[in-house]
Amino acid sequence: MDDTAALGATTALSPGALAGLRVVDLTRVLGGPYCTMVLSDHGAEVIKLEPPQGDEVRDWGPPFNADGDASYFVGVNRNKRSVGLDLSKPAGKEVLLRLLEGADVLVENFKPGSMERWGLGYEAVLSKKFPRLIHCRVSGFGAEGPLGGFPGYDAVLQAMVGLMSINGTEDSGPTRLGNPIVDIATGLFSTIAILMALHERERSGRGQYCDMTLHDCGMALLHPHAANFFLSGKRPKATGNPHPNLAPYSKFTTRTCEIFVAAGNDPAFRKFCEFLGIPEVAKEERFATNGARVVNKAALTEVLNARFANEDGHELTRRMLAAGLPAGPVLHVDEAMGAEHTAFRNMVAQIGEFRALNTPIKLSRTPGGARTAPPRFNQHGREVLAARGFTEAEIAALENEGVIVGARRK
Repeated sequence: MDDTAALGATTALSPGALAGLRVVDLTRVLGGPYCTMVLSDHGAEVIKLEPPQGDEVRDWGPPFNADGDASYFVGVNRNKRSVGLDLSKPAGKEVLLRLLEGADVLVENFKPGSMERWGLGYEAVLSKKFPRLIHCRVSGFGAEGPLGGFPGYDAVLQAMVGLMSINGTEDSGPTRLGNPIVDIATGLFSTIAILMALHERERSGRGQYCDMTLHDCGMALLHPHAANFFLSGKRPKATGNPHPNLAPYSKFTTRTCEIFVAAGNDPAFRKFCEFLGIPEVAKEERFATNGARVVNKAALTEVLNARFANEDGHELTRRMLAAGLPAGPVLHVDEAMGAEHTAFRNMVAQIGEFRALNTPIKLSRTPGGARTAPPRFNQHGREVLAARGFTEAEIAALENEGVIVGARRK
């Protein structure tokens, strides 16, 4: 992809709510890059400093784009500028310190203790040298405690915090969620933490350290299962598609497709049954209240599947929605991407040949969105350094010494 295609279009209609915010991004893989992508969608300048081998998810394919970067990288690194920097060299650390001058946020996901060993720890160095800096660290378990310092990966944390145990069915056993929900949630929670710290800085004038872990963020996703356990003392079980506390709230089969329907309370269920032409079902003792329906969930499922069997699921769920009844067809990813409402909500961004999910955050005065395609490795090395006051001679020397790395080492 040439630079014209990458830079010649944008889906963002304003500089963004975070215009003027400067972020130094030392993250790789998913949680950290997802956080910095959200910030960049809304106008933050994000400088992605990559190690000599590059962000490893550049290789997590196929599929790969024309530049050889995997979809996994392409999907979460738009709007950023890439600099290949070798932090193992003393001169690399000096480059980082110069880039942090005037920066608002540093995001990194090195193993806890790494920045400290390199003489770049927050408490001892960065907080004193850059008192307004927000330093966000994303790690598996944090630096201390029984699991402190251990590495963390999404699926492993899904297993350890209980998410797998409530996903799947009683027959399947604990099942990994199909998307990396812990990594993504950690990226989102980290974004919230950074924005909170920036807001507080407006009052105090001081930065602070954000200690974000996959463990904590994954555990925070356990509602309502943790709440059910705290109140009942009973171990939550995997329920498959049905909700543990509501019925009907599940997937059903129609003539043309599977659908998902939900009734959140007893009046809604009565309206649901009237719409379907089976008002007598809502009057049966075993279905009259939500508590009774949860207990008799299997029998209710049998009744509803029989009612839906000859329906066109797409047409039925559209009529249900129009009647104020929550329902929808179970779509595959390609169908969801091509849906009319997806286009109306501008949820697919396209810049040249680059396509990706767009930002879900819709602001009236300062709308954000995809601005530039994901960068090639070190695409902006010289440009970024020159903008931060490095002379041409200094840049050339850093390149000759292998501190600024022009091509990935594999």
